[in-house]
Amino acid sequence: MERTLCIIKPDAVRLNNVGNIVAMIQAAGFRILGMKLTKISPEVAGAFYEVHKERPFYGELVNFMSSGAIVPIALEKENAIADWRALIGATDPAEAAEGTIRKNYATSKGENAVHGSDSVENGLREVGFFFSESELINNA
Repeated sequence: MERTLCIIKPDAVRLNNVGNIVAMIQAAGFRILGMKLTKISPEVAGAFYEVHKERPFYGELVNFMSSGAIVPIALEKENAIADWRALIGATDPAEAAEGTIRKNYATSKGENAVHGSDSVENGLREVGFFFSESELINNA
């Protein structure tokens, strides 16, 4: 079993799409191990996205992710990373496949509804960033 992190981003929370996205996650066979509604500071957003610090979009990303409520969700499934990346679709919703989360709910390349871990290692690290092991429900 692999773990991955979903973050429902401020745009999707603001547009009341949390329930729709969670329904897609469950329909795709993911187990939700933990989920919370929270707001993060620019410092926390900066720490989470530190791997992108040298990229030109880093400042915008940090500002956006700290601009409103988010919903981090720890997910588990066989092939979770690949299956999650397929379910969320391309970063740019205009390029995302029909039926993906970003095609359905993203408003732009910068405000693209959800975050997804890009590797098994990052999935574990990112889940651990938002959840302690004791917060995760492993026997649901």
